[in-house]
Amino acid sequence: MSSDSKVGWDYEYKAVPLEEISPNMVLAAMGGEDDLFLQHHGFNWDQIQKAREESQSGKRERGGSTISQQCAKNVFLTHRHSYVRKAFEAYFTVLIECIWGKQRIMEVYLNVIEFGDGIYGIEAASQHYYNKSAKRLTKYEASMLAAVLPNPLKRNPLKETQYMVRQSKHIRWMMGNIGTVKWE
Repeated sequence: MSSDSKVGWDYEYKAVPLEEISPNMVLAAMGGEDDLFLQHHGFNWDQIQKAREESQSGKRERGGSTISQQCAKNVFLTHRHSYVRKAFEAYFTVLIECIWGKQRIMEVYLNVIEFGDGIYGIEAASQHYYNKSAKRLTKYEASMLAAVLPNPLKRNPLKETQYMVRQSKHIRWMMGNIGTVKWE
């Protein structure tokens, strides 16, 4: 099966190397999902603790997962919630942090995440929503795509709802705070 396909199910997917993805999208993913991506070793313990406390207190649950954890889950595991899956996710997170490194983790993450119903990977999303390659995404487009990531089946980067506009603005602010990504 090629990496540019629609087979059996109705989905869009095309993997591309990190060099063919706009730096804006890398920053937007970090700004929206994991601003400390380059500083941690796979886990953001403060965010994990906050998510756990919110869950225990009955407040709205939010994820405490890093990009590394999400990548490990998306590549190696199912999306079912369980403590066993979380244990395997931690194991694979440690492995990919040690073996792949940050640059490869980001590349794989951006190529496997879902941006809409059946739309997988940044190249497919960029083509689907903006009719252009992922390499040409603007800051605004990248921030709108990153804004769908917490719930890609309910959000659309082309629908400028109050939430999407506010989230996109926050992501662009975070992108400015992160600055330039320098891979080691």
